[in-house]
Amino acid sequence: MRKICKSSPLPLHYQIKEILQEMIENEELKTGEVIPTEREICEIQGVSRMTVNKAIMSLVNEGLLYREQGKGTFVAKPKENQQISELKGFTEEMAEKGLKTDTEILSFQIKEVTKKIKSMLCMSNSENNIIEINRLRRSEGEPVAIETVWIPYNLCPDMTEEVITGKSLYSTFREKYGYCLVKAKQTIEPIMLNEYEAELLNQNEGSLALMFRRTTYTENGTPVEYTKAIYRSDIYKYEITLK
Repeated sequence: MRKICKSSPLPLHYQIKEILQEMIENEELKTGEVIPTEREICEIQGVSRMTVNKAIMSLVNEGLLYREQGKGTFVAKPKENQQISELKGFTEEMAEKGLKTDTEILSFQIKEVTKKIKSMLCMSNSENNIIEINRLRRSEGEPVAIETVWIPYNLCPDMTEEVITGKSLYSTFREKYGYCLVKAKQTIEPIMLNEYEAELLNQNEGSLALMFRRTTYTENGTPVEYTKAIYRSDIYKYEITLK
C-alpha cells in the first residue's frame, strides 16, 4: 500500500480513500476480496482509526466497498452502466442559463495511470502517464461541483495548470489542440458526500449528491478525457432529451 503524504494539502482521510481506490482500480484489491482492517491501515499510514474510518465509509457511500457485520469490509461488484448521451461542458451549460461561472483548480498532476483509467481511455501499453486535474466549479459564486479529470498525457503533453486556468477545458481541447469532440458516454448515480466533499460544496456530511462519470471522444473515436464529477443535488438537476 502506497503511503500518504502528511505535508500534502489534501486531508489524510481523502488521501487514504484515493490510495484504496487506486488499489481497487489496479486490481490489487479484487471484487469480493476483504480489504486490510482499519487497525492494519492505521499502522501502515500512522493515522488515527477515525481517519481511516472516514476514508472507508467514503468508498462505501460511493459503492466501491461494502461491509458485513463481523466479517470485514469487501470490494463491491462494479455497478452496471446505463448509457445516456449529451455532450456539453459545465461552462456551456451554465452560460446557456445566463449564469456566471468560475473554476478553482485544487490540484494539477502528471502521474502514473491506473489500470481502470487506462482502460477507460483506451491507452496503449506503452502509455503510462496521465494528466489528473481536480477542480471546484462555482456558479454565481456558489460551489456546485467537484470534478476530477484524467487526460492521456500523450494527447496534451504541453498542458500545464496555466494553460487551463480561467478557461473551458473543452474550448482548450478545440482551440489549442485541434480536437473535435463529437460524443460522450456518461453515467449518473446518487452518492453521499464525505466530509471533504461536503466542506468544499458547503453541504453537511452525508448529504445526497449526484456523481457523473463521462468519457469524451473525438471525431475519430479517440477518448480524450475521463471525468468524475460530484454535483450538489439540492441546486443541480440533469435534464435528458429523448428523441
